[in-house]
Amino acid sequence: MTTRPAAYSVSVVITTYNHARFLAEAIDSVRNQTVKPDEIIIVDDGSSDDPESVVRRYDDVHYIRQKNQGLAAARDTGMTAARGEFIAFLDADDRLRPVALATNLALFHDNPDCALVYGAYRDIDEAGAVRNTVPLRSAGADPYAGFLTGNLIGMHATVLYRRRTLEAAGGFDRSLRACEDYDVYLRLSRANKVACTPECLADYRRHASNMSKSNPMMLRAALKVLRRQRNVAQTNPDWAAAYRQGVEKWKLYYTDMQLAQLGTALRSRSSLVGQLSSTIAVSLAAPLQTAVMVRHRFRRRSSRHRSSAWFGDLERTVPFSTEFGFDRGKPVDRRYVETFLASCSLNISGRVLEVGDNAYTMRFGGSRVTTSEVLNRYAGHPLTTYVGDLANSEDLPSETFDCIVLTQTLHLVFDLPAAVATLWRILKPGGVLLITVPWVSPIDRGEWGGSWYWSITPAALRRLLSDRFGAKNVEVSHYGSAYSATGFLYGLAEHELNSALLDVNDPNCPVIVAARAFRR
Repeated sequence: MTTRPAAYSVSVVITTYNHARFLAEAIDSVRNQTVKPDEIIIVDDGSSDDPESVVRRYDDVHYIRQKNQGLAAARDTGMTAARGEFIAFLDADDRLRPVALATNLALFHDNPDCALVYGAYRDIDEAGAVRNTVPLRSAGADPYAGFLTGNLIGMHATVLYRRRTLEAAGGFDRSLRACEDYDVYLRLSRANKVACTPECLADYRRHASNMSKSNPMMLRAALKVLRRQRNVAQTNPDWAAAYRQGVEKWKLYYTDMQLAQLGTALRSRSSLVGQLSSTIAVSLAAPLQTAVMVRHRFRRRSSRHRSSAWFGDLERTVPFSTEFGFDRGKPVDRRYVETFLASCSLNISGRVLEVGDNAYTMRFGGSRVTTSEVLNRYAGHPLTTYVGDLANSEDLPSETFDCIVLTQTLHLVFDLPAAVATLWRILKPGGVLLITVPWVSPIDRGEWGGSWYWSITPAALRRLLSDRFGAKNVEVSHYGSAYSATGFLYGLAEHELNSALLDVNDPNCPVIVAARAFRR
């Protein structure tokens, strides 16, 4: 157990508004910290889904209910009630990773003059399955200039504040319906130091009711917050340049996001009126940027573009998303992973081992699963049963599991035959391995980039598994085509692409390769 320096005390405030279905997971993530907080405060911002019934399960959690006033007001209420020297804020639909408080307290110990510290985070889906790690954006030597260019932090739960400094700065502005955290970062970094770590500290849950899905509202809020800094920024040439860059970046970002959503609505004929209304709102807030992005998206070939194909939106070298498209919706590869697992769902039964977490085990196995266990390379995840490397895991029990679910993981192991040998060894006779691997994929820009070793073809996966399981016991499938591979490389999400074309599978250009292997 990690211990905190004796003088440190920590409060964690969890805000909730109609997210009671996620609340227990958020509370558990705080209670499972390697450094325990001194208090956990739940602020219910007028929910209608009875979060108090969840809180009653915990004797060490303080519950506050207020009428609905918005996220900024809920956080301010929590700050006023808190008594810790340091304070962290967690939304009820998100999670802290076990080392979050310990890591940030160590940062404060090494940087005692900071007003806030923060780290990296991971994206998870609605079921809690991890999708990717978002690379840290450092505040640099001049954090105020950095924040003028944009919200470097991205996820508020990765932040630990010195509570008295936050209170002295006025806390959260209750008049803001969004970007209240960005407003605090700007105010605090203007007069205080900021430190950060690449350690992944929190999980950001992406789902349909995320507030950040409203592009017009988010653009107005971001510009309102940033423009409050205009006069101060003009006192320093570097700050003035960063301010201008920030205004331009916010406008381009939300214009691009809105036009992408409009394009999806036009293709699917759904939510078209709402998306047209949102596009008009964004264009009023950012007319020049809208014109630039429309021209970029719809321009035809000029005399300088003699290609027989029209590249349109794809005539760019930078992807739309650097997070596999997860920040825009469901990544393309996950569509195929889930299609494969659904086709093999009857095999997910008995004692099941999954790598990373057990989201797919429970989603596709359900009541057929008698025991769900989780393997991770490192300790820390609250569901972890085993810690080890598949290529060198002698501690994993032999002939134990009825099913192993291994999605998009094998390519991170350098010694592939050794990993397959381990998987065969730990399966019961009659057990089944369900595995998916990438063939066409961007390389992770975060935690896994340094160990992203392989792209695996259908022939390679068949050979790998057949050498251990026997050729007659291996069934290999492939999912995707040049169309879906292109969309995936550019970071487009599933809903932004033509569903019928996504269902075309080309063995010579798959996005993922999947296999079912039986230990007879």
